Amino acid sequence: MTEYGRGPGPEPWHPEDPLYGDGGWGGQQPHGGQQPPYGGQQQHYPQQQPQYGDWSQEQQPGYGHEQYPYYDEQGHQQYAGHPQQQYQQHGGWDATGTHGQVPYAADPGDPYGQQPVAYGAEQPDLYGSDDAYPPPEPPGRRRPESEPEPQAEPEEETHPFFTGGGGDDDDEEHELAGRRDRRGKGRKPAKGKKRRTGCACMVVVLVFGGGLGGLGYFGYKFYQNRFGTAPDYVGDGTGETVTVEIPKGAGGYEIGRRLKDAGVIKSVDSFVHAQSQNAQGDTIQAGAYLLRKQMSAASAVRMMLDPKSQNNVVVTPGERNAGVYEAIDKKLELSAGSTQKAAQKEYKSLGVPAWAPNTGELKDPLEGFLFPGTYPAAKGMQPDAVLKAMVAQATSKYDAYGLTSKARSLGLDNAFQLVTVASLVQAEGKTHDDFRKMAEVVYNRLKPTNTETNQLLQFDSTYNYLKGTSNIHISEKEINGNHNPYNTYTHKGLPPGPIGNPGEDALKAALNPTHDGWMYFVATDGVNNTEFARTLTEFQQLKDKFNATSGN
Repeated sequence: MTEYGRGPGPEPWHPEDPLYGDGGWGGQQPHGGQQPPYGGQQQHYPQQQPQYGDWSQEQQPGYGHEQYPYYDEQGHQQYAGHPQQQYQQHGGWDATGTHGQVPYAADPGDPYGQQPVAYGAEQPDLYGSDDAYPPPEPPGRRRPESEPEPQAEPEEETHPFFTGGGGDDDDEEHELAGRRDRRGKGRKPAKGKKRRTGCACMVVVLVFGGGLGGLGYFGYKFYQNRFGTAPDYVGDGTGETVTVEIPKGAGGYEIGRRLKDAGVIKSVDSFVHAQSQNAQGDTIQAGAYLLRKQMSAASAVRMMLDPKSQNNVVVTPGERNAGVYEAIDKKLELSAGSTQKAAQKEYKSLGVPAWAPNTGELKDPLEGFLFPGTYPAAKGMQPDAVLKAMVAQATSKYDAYGLTSKARSLGLDNAFQLVTVASLVQAEGKTHDDFRKMAEVVYNRLKPTNTETNQLLQFDSTYNYLKGTSNIHISEKEINGNHNPYNTYTHKGLPPGPIGNPGEDALKAALNPTHDGWMYFVATDGVNNTEFARTLTEFQQLKDKFNATSGN
Protein backbone atom coordinates (compact mmCIF):
# COMPACT_ATOMS: atom_id res chain seq x y z
CA MET A 1 0.00 0.00 0.00
CA THR A 2 1.38 3.41 -0.96
CA GLU A 3 2.18 5.55 2.02
CA TYR A 4 1.46 9.26 2.20
CA GLY A 5 4.29 11.41 0.74
CA ARG A 6 5.76 8.53 -1.23
CA GLY A 7 5.24 7.18 -4.70
CA PRO A 8 7.04 5.71 -7.68
CA GLY A 9 6.96 8.87 -9.86
CA PRO A 10 8.16 8.91 -13.42
CA GLU A 11 11.68 10.12 -12.53
CA PRO A 12 13.52 11.59 -9.53
CA TRP A 13 14.22 15.22 -9.17
CA HIS A 14 17.44 16.52 -10.69
CA PRO A 15 20.30 16.64 -8.26
CA GLU A 16 21.08 20.18 -9.28
CA ASP A 17 17.63 21.31 -8.46
CA PRO A 18 17.89 24.45 -6.31
CA LEU A 19 15.89 22.69 -3.67
CA TYR A 20 18.77 20.26 -3.28
CA GLY A 21 21.36 21.91 -1.11
CA ASP A 22 23.69 21.48 1.71
CA GLY A 23 20.82 21.20 4.09
CA GLY A 24 19.89 17.70 2.77
CA TRP A 25 21.44 14.39 3.42
CA GLY A 26 24.85 15.67 2.16
CA GLY A 27 25.19 12.79 -0.26
CA GLN A 28 25.44 10.26 2.54
CA GLN A 29 22.95 7.64 3.46
CA PRO A 30 21.42 8.30 6.83
CA HIS A 31 21.26 5.91 9.68
CA GLY A 32 24.29 3.90 9.01
CA GLY A 33 23.96 3.20 5.37
CA GLN A 34 20.33 2.57 5.29
CA GLN A 35 18.48 3.59 2.24
CA PRO A 36 16.84 6.96 2.61
CA PRO A 37 13.09 7.11 2.46
CA TYR A 38 10.95 8.07 -0.49
CA GLY A 39 11.94 5.32 -2.83
CA GLY A 40 15.67 5.59 -2.36
CA GLN A 41 15.86 9.16 -3.58
CA GLN A 42 17.96 11.51 -1.61
CA GLN A 43 15.97 14.35 -0.28
CA HIS A 44 17.62 17.76 -0.13
CA TYR A 45 16.18 20.82 1.49
CA PRO A 46 17.39 24.36 1.23
CA GLN A 47 19.19 25.66 4.24
CA GLN A 48 17.03 28.69 4.41
CA GLN A 49 13.38 29.06 3.86
CA PRO A 50 12.40 31.48 1.09
CA GLN A 51 11.49 34.85 2.44
CA TYR A 52 8.11 36.06 1.40
CA GLY A 53 7.07 39.57 1.38
CA ASP A 54 9.44 42.21 -0.08
CA TRP A 55 11.02 40.16 -2.81
CA SER A 56 13.01 41.60 -5.70
CA GLN A 57 14.16 40.19 -8.98
CA GLU A 58 17.73 39.75 -7.79
CA GLN A 59 16.96 38.35 -4.29
CA GLN A 60 15.18 35.09 -4.82
CA PRO A 61 17.25 32.39 -3.17
CA GLY A 62 16.70 28.85 -4.19
CA TYR A 63 15.42 29.69 -7.66
CA GLY A 64 17.50 29.74 -10.90
CA HIS A 65 16.68 29.97 -14.52
CA GLU A 66 15.56 26.39 -14.77
CA GLN A 67 12.07 25.81 -15.88
CA TYR A 68 9.77 24.10 -13.41
CA PRO A 69 6.50 22.47 -14.32
CA TYR A 70 3.32 23.88 -12.82
CA TYR A 71 -0.35 23.65 -13.53
CA ASP A 72 -2.62 26.33 -14.73
CA GLU A 73 -6.19 26.93 -13.64
CA GLN A 74 -7.41 24.26 -16.08
CA GLY A 75 -5.02 21.68 -14.65
CA HIS A 76 -2.63 21.61 -17.71
CA GLN A 77 1.08 21.29 -17.08
CA GLN A 78 3.11 24.43 -17.88
CA TYR A 79 6.73 25.37 -17.62
CA ALA A 80 7.81 28.65 -16.26
CA GLY A 81 11.04 30.34 -17.19
CA HIS A 82 12.83 32.90 -15.21
CA PRO A 83 10.84 33.94 -12.17
CA GLN A 84 10.74 37.40 -13.66
CA GLN A 85 8.84 36.00 -16.59
CA GLN A 86 6.47 34.29 -14.20
CA TYR A 87 5.82 37.56 -12.49
CA GLN A 88 5.16 39.20 -15.79
CA GLN A 89 2.88 36.39 -16.89
CA HIS A 90 0.92 36.77 -13.71
CA GLY A 91 0.74 40.46 -13.80
CA GLY A 92 4.08 41.32 -12.16
CA TRP A 93 4.20 43.41 -9.07
CA ASP A 94 1.05 45.20 -8.15
CA ALA A 95 0.74 48.71 -7.05
CA THR A 96 0.95 47.82 -3.40
CA GLY A 97 4.36 46.24 -3.68
CA THR A 98 3.13 42.70 -3.43
CA HIS A 99 3.54 40.14 -6.13
CA GLY A 100 1.09 37.79 -7.72
CA GLN A 101 0.82 34.16 -7.04
CA VAL A 102 3.82 32.12 -8.07
CA PRO A 103 2.80 28.56 -8.75
CA TYR A 104 5.13 25.81 -7.75
CA ALA A 105 6.05 22.99 -9.96
CA ALA A 106 4.72 19.57 -9.23
CA ASP A 107 6.81 17.21 -7.22
CA PRO A 108 7.74 14.25 -9.40
CA GLY A 109 7.85 12.02 -6.41
CA ASP A 110 4.43 13.05 -5.19
CA PRO A 111 1.75 10.70 -6.53
CA TYR A 112 -0.82 13.39 -6.00
CA GLY A 113 1.04 16.02 -7.92
CA GLN A 114 -0.34 14.94 -11.27
CA GLN A 115 -3.93 15.12 -10.17
CA PRO A 116 -5.87 18.32 -10.83
CA VAL A 117 -7.92 17.77 -7.73
CA ALA A 118 -4.87 18.19 -5.48
CA TYR A 119 -3.48 21.28 -7.18
CA GLY A 120 -6.34 22.39 -9.34
CA ALA A 121 -8.01 25.66 -10.11
CA GLU A 122 -10.21 25.40 -7.05
CA GLN A 123 -7.35 26.23 -4.67
CA PRO A 124 -7.83 29.64 -3.03
CA ASP A 125 -5.40 32.46 -3.70
CA LEU A 126 -3.59 32.96 -0.41
CA TYR A 127 -0.97 35.39 -1.68
CA GLY A 128 -1.39 39.00 -0.89
CA SER A 129 -3.88 38.25 1.88
CA ASP A 130 -3.88 37.75 5.61
CA ASP A 131 -4.01 34.02 5.05
CA ALA A 132 -0.65 34.03 3.24
CA TYR A 133 1.32 33.34 6.44
CA PRO A 134 2.72 30.84 6.84
CA PRO A 135 3.44 30.55 3.09
CA PRO A 136 2.55 27.39 1.23
CA GLU A 137 5.40 24.92 1.16
CA PRO A 138 6.98 23.55 -1.97
CA PRO A 139 5.47 20.36 -3.26
CA GLY A 140 8.30 18.21 -2.07
CA ARG A 141 7.75 19.30 1.52
CA ARG A 142 4.01 19.33 1.61
CA ARG A 143 2.34 17.00 4.01
CA PRO A 144 -0.71 15.06 3.05
CA GLU A 145 -3.90 16.86 3.81
CA SER A 146 -5.69 15.56 6.86
CA GLU A 147 -8.84 13.70 6.26
CA PRO A 148 -12.00 15.02 7.92
CA GLU A 149 -12.70 13.56 11.31
CA PRO A 150 -15.43 10.97 11.20
CA GLN A 151 -18.46 12.21 13.06
CA ALA A 152 -19.45 10.18 16.07
CA GLU A 153 -22.58 8.22 15.44
CA PRO A 154 -25.33 8.08 18.05
CA GLU A 155 -24.37 5.58 20.66
CA GLU A 156 -26.31 2.39 20.49
CA GLU A 157 -26.59 -0.47 22.92
CA THR A 158 -24.13 -3.14 21.74
CA HIS A 159 -23.26 -5.09 24.86
CA PRO A 160 -23.69 -8.82 24.33
CA PHE A 161 -25.76 -8.99 27.52
CA PHE A 162 -28.49 -6.92 25.86
CA THR A 163 -27.98 -7.75 22.14
CA GLY A 164 -27.41 -11.46 22.54
CA GLY A 165 -24.02 -11.21 20.76
CA GLY A 166 -20.74 -12.80 21.70
CA GLY A 167 -17.21 -11.41 21.48
CA ASP A 168 -17.46 -9.71 18.07
CA ASP A 169 -16.91 -6.32 19.69
CA ASP A 170 -13.31 -7.28 20.51
CA ASP A 171 -12.55 -8.07 16.86
CA GLU A 172 -14.09 -4.81 15.77
CA GLU A 173 -12.04 -2.90 18.33
CA HIS A 174 -8.77 -4.48 17.09
CA GLU A 175 -9.67 -3.64 13.51
CA LEU A 176 -10.33 -0.01 14.40
CA ALA A 177 -7.00 0.15 16.25
CA GLY A 178 -5.19 -1.21 13.17
CA ARG A 179 -6.77 1.41 10.99
CA ARG A 180 -5.64 4.15 13.34
CA ASP A 181 -2.06 2.83 13.20
CA ARG A 182 -2.05 2.89 9.39
CA ARG A 183 -3.32 6.44 9.36
CA GLY A 184 -0.20 7.55 11.14
CA LYS A 185 0.66 9.28 14.33
CA GLY A 186 -0.85 12.56 15.30
CA ARG A 187 -4.31 11.63 14.15
CA LYS A 188 -7.05 11.71 16.69
CA PRO A 189 -8.38 8.17 16.93
CA ALA A 190 -11.95 7.65 15.91
CA LYS A 191 -14.28 7.13 18.82
CA GLY A 192 -15.23 3.55 19.26
CA LYS A 193 -18.43 2.31 20.76
CA LYS A 194 -18.38 2.34 24.51
CA ARG A 195 -18.15 -1.03 26.05
CA ARG A 196 -20.45 -2.07 28.81
CA THR A 197 -19.08 -3.54 31.98
CA GLY A 198 -20.45 -5.86 34.61
CA CYS A 199 -22.09 -2.84 36.29
CA ALA A 200 -25.03 -3.18 33.92
CA CYS A 201 -25.58 -6.71 35.08
CA MET A 202 -25.32 -5.59 38.68
CA VAL A 203 -27.89 -2.83 38.14
CA VAL A 204 -30.33 -5.27 36.55
CA VAL A 205 -29.86 -7.73 39.39
CA LEU A 206 -30.43 -4.99 41.98
CA VAL A 207 -33.56 -3.75 40.21
CA PHE A 208 -35.05 -7.20 39.94
CA GLY A 209 -33.95 -8.08 43.47
CA GLY A 210 -35.45 -4.89 44.89
CA GLY A 211 -38.70 -5.49 43.04
CA LEU A 212 -38.96 -9.02 44.36
CA GLY A 213 -38.13 -7.84 47.86
CA GLY A 214 -40.80 -5.12 47.75
CA LEU A 215 -43.28 -7.61 46.35
CA GLY A 216 -42.54 -9.97 49.18
CA TYR A 217 -42.97 -7.25 51.80
CA PHE A 218 -46.33 -6.10 50.50
CA GLY A 219 -47.41 -9.69 50.08
CA TYR A 220 -46.56 -10.31 53.72
CA LYS A 221 -48.49 -7.20 54.80
CA PHE A 222 -51.47 -8.29 52.71
CA TYR A 223 -51.40 -11.73 54.31
CA GLN A 224 -51.15 -10.20 57.77
CA ASN A 225 -54.06 -7.85 57.10
CA ARG A 226 -56.25 -10.55 55.66
CA PHE A 227 -55.28 -13.65 57.59
CA GLY A 228 -52.87 -12.65 60.36
CA THR A 229 -53.76 -11.87 63.95
CA ALA A 230 -54.33 -8.16 64.59
CA PRO A 231 -52.32 -6.54 67.42
CA ASP A 232 -54.24 -6.72 70.68
CA TYR A 233 -53.83 -6.16 74.41
CA VAL A 234 -54.33 -8.92 76.94
CA GLY A 235 -56.67 -8.76 79.91
CA ASP A 236 -59.27 -6.33 81.22
CA GLY A 237 -57.09 -3.24 81.11
CA THR A 238 -55.38 -1.02 83.64
CA GLY A 239 -56.91 0.90 86.53
CA GLU A 240 -56.97 4.11 84.48
CA THR A 241 -60.42 4.92 83.09
CA VAL A 242 -61.42 7.05 80.14
CA THR A 243 -64.73 8.18 78.66
CA VAL A 244 -65.26 7.52 74.96
CA GLU A 245 -68.13 9.10 73.03
CA ILE A 246 -69.64 7.07 70.20
CA PRO A 247 -71.76 9.08 67.76
CA LYS A 248 -75.03 7.87 66.33
CA GLY A 249 -74.69 5.64 63.30
CA ALA A 250 -71.07 4.69 64.00
CA GLY A 251 -70.07 1.25 62.73
CA GLY A 252 -67.45 -1.17 63.96
CA TYR A 253 -64.50 0.54 62.30
CA GLU A 254 -65.49 3.99 63.56
CA ILE A 255 -66.03 2.67 67.10
CA GLY A 256 -62.69 0.87 66.96
CA ARG A 257 -60.91 4.00 65.73
CA ARG A 258 -62.28 6.06 68.63
CA LEU A 259 -61.34 3.38 71.16
CA LYS A 260 -57.82 3.14 69.74
CA ASP A 261 -57.36 6.92 69.82
CA ALA A 262 -58.42 6.91 73.48
CA GLY A 263 -55.89 4.18 74.32
CA VAL A 264 -58.52 1.55 75.14
CA ILE A 265 -57.57 -1.01 72.46
CA LYS A 266 -54.40 -1.66 70.48
CA SER A 267 -55.79 -1.87 66.95
CA VAL A 268 -59.01 -1.23 65.07
CA ASP A 269 -58.94 -4.63 63.38
CA SER A 270 -58.83 -6.43 66.71
CA PHE A 271 -62.02 -4.64 67.81
CA VAL A 272 -63.84 -5.34 64.55
CA HIS A 273 -62.93 -9.01 64.86
CA ALA A 274 -64.01 -9.20 68.53
CA GLN A 275 -67.30 -7.44 67.77
CA SER A 276 -68.07 -9.93 64.99
CA GLN A 277 -67.36 -12.84 67.34
CA ASN A 278 -69.80 -11.55 69.97
CA ALA A 279 -73.44 -12.46 69.33
CA GLN A 280 -74.64 -9.07 70.62
CA GLY A 281 -71.72 -7.07 69.22
CA ASP A 282 -73.86 -5.26 66.68
CA THR A 283 -76.19 -3.91 69.38
CA ILE A 284 -73.69 -1.36 70.72
CA GLN A 285 -75.51 1.95 70.83
CA ALA A 286 -74.38 5.52 70.48
CA GLY A 287 -73.43 7.29 73.66
CA ALA A 288 -70.60 7.77 76.14
CA TYR A 289 -68.85 4.78 77.67
CA LEU A 290 -66.64 4.61 80.74
CA LEU A 291 -63.86 2.16 79.80
CA ARG A 292 -60.38 1.19 80.97
CA LYS A 293 -57.18 1.73 79.04
CA GLN A 294 -55.23 -1.10 77.36
CA MET A 295 -58.11 -3.56 77.33
CA SER A 296 -58.28 -6.54 75.04
CA ALA A 297 -60.73 -5.99 72.22
CA ALA A 298 -63.03 -8.75 73.47
CA SER A 299 -63.11 -7.18 76.96
CA ALA A 300 -63.94 -3.78 75.47
CA VAL A 301 -66.88 -5.22 73.55
CA ARG A 302 -68.27 -6.92 76.66
CA MET A 303 -67.89 -3.78 78.75
CA MET A 304 -69.67 -1.62 76.16
CA LEU A 305 -72.60 -4.02 76.23
CA ASP A 306 -72.86 -3.62 80.02
CA PRO A 307 -75.28 -0.78 80.93
CA LYS A 308 -73.13 0.10 83.94
CA SER A 309 -70.32 1.30 81.69
CA GLN A 310 -72.55 3.55 79.63
CA ASN A 311 -72.24 7.21 80.52
CA ASN A 312 -75.33 8.22 78.59
CA VAL A 313 -78.61 9.97 79.13
CA VAL A 314 -81.49 8.25 77.41
CA VAL A 315 -84.53 10.36 76.54
CA THR A 316 -87.57 8.14 76.12
CA PRO A 317 -90.51 9.10 73.86
CA GLY A 318 -93.03 11.25 75.79
CA GLU A 319 -90.60 11.90 78.66
CA ARG A 320 -90.91 15.34 80.21
CA ASN A 321 -87.97 17.71 80.51
CA ALA A 322 -87.99 17.50 84.30
CA GLY A 323 -87.01 13.83 84.17
CA VAL A 324 -84.30 14.52 81.59
CA TYR A 325 -82.76 17.25 83.77
CA GLU A 326 -82.54 14.90 86.72
CA ALA A 327 -80.84 12.21 84.65
CA ILE A 328 -78.24 14.66 83.38
CA ASP A 329 -77.45 15.84 86.89
CA LYS A 330 -76.80 12.29 87.99
CA LYS A 331 -74.59 11.40 85.04
CA LEU A 332 -72.53 14.57 85.36
CA GLU A 333 -72.46 14.16 89.15
CA LEU A 334 -73.94 17.63 89.67
CA SER A 335 -76.22 18.86 92.42
CA ALA A 336 -79.97 18.51 91.83
CA GLY A 337 -81.48 21.32 89.77
CA SER A 338 -78.19 22.32 88.08
CA THR A 339 -79.26 21.30 84.59
CA GLN A 340 -82.71 22.88 84.90
CA LYS A 341 -81.16 26.20 85.91
CA ALA A 342 -78.78 26.00 82.98
CA ALA A 343 -81.71 25.33 80.64
CA GLN A 344 -83.62 28.37 81.82
CA LYS A 345 -80.54 30.59 81.65
CA GLU A 346 -79.11 29.37 78.33
CA TYR A 347 -82.42 28.86 76.57
CA LYS A 348 -81.75 31.22 73.65
CA SER A 349 -78.24 29.90 73.02
CA LEU A 350 -79.15 26.21 72.89
CA GLY A 351 -80.37 26.29 69.29
CA VAL A 352 -84.16 26.10 69.46
CA PRO A 353 -85.93 27.01 66.19
CA ALA A 354 -86.97 30.59 65.58
CA TRP A 355 -90.64 29.54 65.44
CA ALA A 356 -90.52 28.32 69.07
CA PRO A 357 -92.10 31.05 71.28
CA ASN A 358 -91.14 31.85 74.85
CA THR A 359 -94.22 33.26 76.42
CA GLY A 360 -94.97 33.61 80.07
CA GLU A 361 -97.54 30.83 79.91
CA LEU A 362 -94.99 28.21 79.00
CA LYS A 363 -93.93 26.04 81.88
CA ASP A 364 -90.61 25.19 80.13
CA PRO A 365 -89.55 26.77 76.81
CA LEU A 366 -87.39 23.68 76.03
CA GLU A 367 -90.26 21.22 76.44
CA GLY A 368 -90.72 19.21 73.27
CA PHE A 369 -87.18 19.99 72.02
CA LEU A 370 -85.16 17.35 73.87
CA PHE A 371 -85.64 14.75 71.19
CA PRO A 372 -85.81 11.09 72.33
CA GLY A 373 -82.54 9.23 71.94
CA THR A 374 -79.24 8.35 73.63
CA TYR A 375 -76.79 11.15 74.38
CA PRO A 376 -73.30 11.15 75.93
CA ALA A 377 -73.23 12.53 79.46
CA ALA A 378 -70.07 11.78 81.41
CA LYS A 379 -68.44 13.43 84.38
CA GLY A 380 -66.58 16.57 83.37
CA MET A 381 -69.06 17.59 80.67
CA GLN A 382 -71.17 20.73 80.99
CA PRO A 383 -75.01 20.51 81.09
CA ASP A 384 -75.48 22.93 78.22
CA ALA A 385 -73.32 20.69 75.99
CA VAL A 386 -75.65 17.77 76.60
CA LEU A 387 -78.77 19.89 76.08
CA LYS A 388 -77.43 21.34 72.83
CA ALA A 389 -77.06 17.86 71.37
CA MET A 390 -80.69 17.05 72.22
CA VAL A 391 -82.06 20.32 70.82
CA ALA A 392 -80.00 19.93 67.66
CA GLN A 393 -81.48 16.50 67.08
CA ALA A 394 -85.05 17.77 67.56
CA THR A 395 -84.52 20.74 65.25
CA SER A 396 -83.06 18.46 62.57
CA LYS A 397 -86.04 16.11 62.74
CA TYR A 398 -88.64 18.85 62.69
CA ASP A 399 -87.01 20.55 59.73
CA ALA A 400 -86.88 17.25 57.86
CA TYR A 401 -90.62 16.77 58.25
CA GLY A 402 -91.44 20.30 57.15
CA LEU A 403 -93.66 21.13 60.14
CA THR A 404 -94.27 24.76 59.14
CA SER A 405 -95.92 23.90 55.81
CA LYS A 406 -97.78 20.88 57.21
CA ALA A 407 -99.28 22.72 60.18
CA ARG A 408 -101.57 24.97 58.13
CA SER A 409 -102.87 22.06 56.10
CA LEU A 410 -104.00 20.47 59.38
CA GLY A 411 -105.82 23.60 60.61
CA LEU A 412 -103.02 24.73 62.97
CA ASP A 413 -101.38 28.13 63.22
CA ASN A 414 -97.72 27.11 63.26
CA ALA A 415 -95.17 24.34 63.69
CA PHE A 416 -95.03 24.84 67.44
CA GLN A 417 -98.70 23.81 67.71
CA LEU A 418 -97.96 20.74 65.61
CA VAL A 419 -95.25 19.68 68.08
CA THR A 420 -97.77 20.23 70.88
CA VAL A 421 -100.29 17.93 69.13
CA ALA A 422 -97.61 15.27 68.75
CA SER A 423 -96.83 15.50 72.49
CA LEU A 424 -100.53 14.95 73.30
CA VAL A 425 -100.72 11.96 70.96
CA GLN A 426 -97.58 10.52 72.60
CA ALA A 427 -98.98 11.02 76.13
CA GLU A 428 -102.49 9.67 75.55
CA GLY A 429 -101.74 6.89 73.08
CA LYS A 430 -100.73 3.53 74.43
CA THR A 431 -99.66 1.61 71.33
CA HIS A 432 -98.42 2.39 67.88
CA ASP A 433 -101.82 1.61 66.41
CA ASP A 434 -103.44 4.14 68.73
CA PHE A 435 -101.38 7.13 67.60
CA ARG A 436 -103.17 7.95 64.33
CA LYS A 437 -106.63 7.56 65.90
CA MET A 438 -105.57 9.73 68.83
CA ALA A 439 -104.35 12.40 66.41
CA GLU A 440 -107.77 12.43 64.73
CA VAL A 441 -109.49 12.84 68.09
CA VAL A 442 -107.38 15.95 68.76
CA TYR A 443 -108.10 17.54 65.38
CA ASN A 444 -111.83 16.76 65.57
CA ARG A 445 -112.21 18.31 69.03
CA LEU A 446 -110.30 21.47 67.93
CA LYS A 447 -112.76 22.08 65.11
CA PRO A 448 -115.16 25.04 65.57
CA THR A 449 -118.00 22.74 64.51
CA ASN A 450 -117.38 20.45 67.47
CA THR A 451 -120.67 20.34 69.39
CA GLU A 452 -119.79 17.23 71.36
CA THR A 453 -117.12 18.83 73.60
CA ASN A 454 -117.28 22.44 72.35
CA GLN A 455 -113.50 22.51 71.48
CA LEU A 456 -112.48 21.23 74.89
CA LEU A 457 -109.82 18.51 74.68
CA GLN A 458 -110.49 17.24 78.24
CA PHE A 459 -107.17 15.35 78.46
CA ASP A 460 -105.95 14.17 81.86
CA SER A 461 -102.39 14.28 80.55
CA THR A 462 -102.34 18.08 80.33
CA TYR A 463 -103.48 18.45 83.93
CA ASN A 464 -100.94 15.87 85.10
CA TYR A 465 -98.20 17.82 83.29
CA LEU A 466 -99.25 20.93 85.09
CA LYS A 467 -99.10 19.12 88.41
CA GLY A 468 -96.03 17.05 87.57
CA THR A 469 -97.94 13.87 88.25
CA SER A 470 -99.23 10.86 86.32
CA ASN A 471 -102.56 10.09 87.93
CA ILE A 472 -105.37 8.49 85.98
CA HIS A 473 -107.97 8.99 88.65
CA ILE A 474 -108.72 12.69 88.99
CA SER A 475 -111.95 13.92 90.55
CA GLU A 476 -114.15 16.23 88.53
CA LYS A 477 -114.16 18.69 91.39
CA GLU A 478 -110.36 19.02 91.32
CA ILE A 479 -110.14 19.37 87.59
CA ASN A 480 -113.03 21.80 87.24
CA GLY A 481 -111.67 23.95 90.02
CA ASN A 482 -108.32 24.60 88.26
CA HIS A 483 -108.22 27.19 85.49
CA ASN A 484 -104.58 27.02 84.48
CA PRO A 485 -104.05 27.19 80.67
CA TYR A 486 -102.62 23.65 80.80
CA ASN A 487 -105.96 22.37 82.17
CA THR A 488 -107.79 21.39 78.97
CA TYR A 489 -110.97 20.69 81.01
CA THR A 490 -111.42 24.38 81.66
CA HIS A 491 -109.51 25.94 78.67
CA LYS A 492 -110.51 25.39 75.05
CA GLY A 493 -107.98 24.48 72.44
CA LEU A 494 -104.39 23.38 72.84
CA PRO A 495 -102.31 23.95 75.97
CA PRO A 496 -99.63 26.70 75.78
CA GLY A 497 -97.00 24.22 74.60
CA PRO A 498 -95.89 20.60 74.44
CA ILE A 499 -96.34 18.47 77.53
CA GLY A 500 -93.44 16.17 76.79
CA ASN A 501 -90.96 15.19 74.07
CA PRO A 502 -92.78 13.30 71.33
CA GLY A 503 -91.07 10.46 69.56
CA GLU A 504 -90.91 9.96 65.82
CA ASP A 505 -93.94 7.63 65.71
CA ALA A 506 -96.17 10.16 67.44
CA LEU A 507 -94.86 12.91 65.17
CA LYS A 508 -95.69 10.91 62.06
CA ALA A 509 -99.17 10.18 63.41
CA ALA A 510 -99.78 13.88 64.04
CA LEU A 511 -98.85 14.54 60.41
CA ASN A 512 -101.05 11.74 59.09
CA PRO A 513 -104.16 11.15 61.26
CA THR A 514 -107.01 8.80 60.45
CA HIS A 515 -110.28 10.10 59.05
CA ASP A 516 -112.78 7.76 60.65
CA GLY A 517 -114.71 10.32 62.77
CA TRP A 518 -113.21 9.37 66.11
CA MET A 519 -114.23 11.77 68.88
CA TYR A 520 -113.79 9.85 72.17
CA PHE A 521 -111.40 7.28 73.67
CA VAL A 522 -111.12 5.33 76.94
CA ALA A 523 -108.37 3.08 78.30
CA THR A 524 -110.79 0.38 79.29
CA ASP A 525 -108.17 -1.70 81.16
CA GLY A 526 -106.62 1.41 82.67
CA VAL A 527 -103.23 0.66 81.12
CA ASN A 528 -102.74 -0.26 77.46
CA ASN A 529 -106.10 -1.18 75.95
CA THR A 530 -107.47 2.07 74.47
CA GLU A 531 -110.83 1.98 72.70
CA PHE A 532 -112.32 4.76 70.52
CA ALA A 533 -115.91 6.04 69.96
CA ARG A 534 -117.59 8.45 67.53
CA THR A 535 -120.63 9.47 69.57
CA LEU A 536 -121.36 10.40 73.15
CA THR A 537 -123.48 7.23 73.53
CA GLU A 538 -120.61 5.01 72.47
CA PHE A 539 -118.34 6.91 74.80
CA GLN A 540 -120.64 6.26 77.78
CA GLN A 541 -120.58 2.56 77.07
CA LEU A 542 -116.77 2.56 77.07
CA LYS A 543 -116.76 4.50 80.32
CA ASP A 544 -118.98 1.92 82.01
CA LYS A 545 -116.62 -0.78 80.84
CA PHE A 546 -113.67 1.04 82.39
CA ASN A 547 -115.48 1.47 85.72
CA ALA A 548 -116.32 -2.20 85.83
CA THR A 549 -112.71 -3.17 85.16
CA SER A 550 -111.11 -0.75 87.62
CA GLY A 551 -113.66 -1.35 90.45
CA ASN A 552 -115.03 2.17 90.46
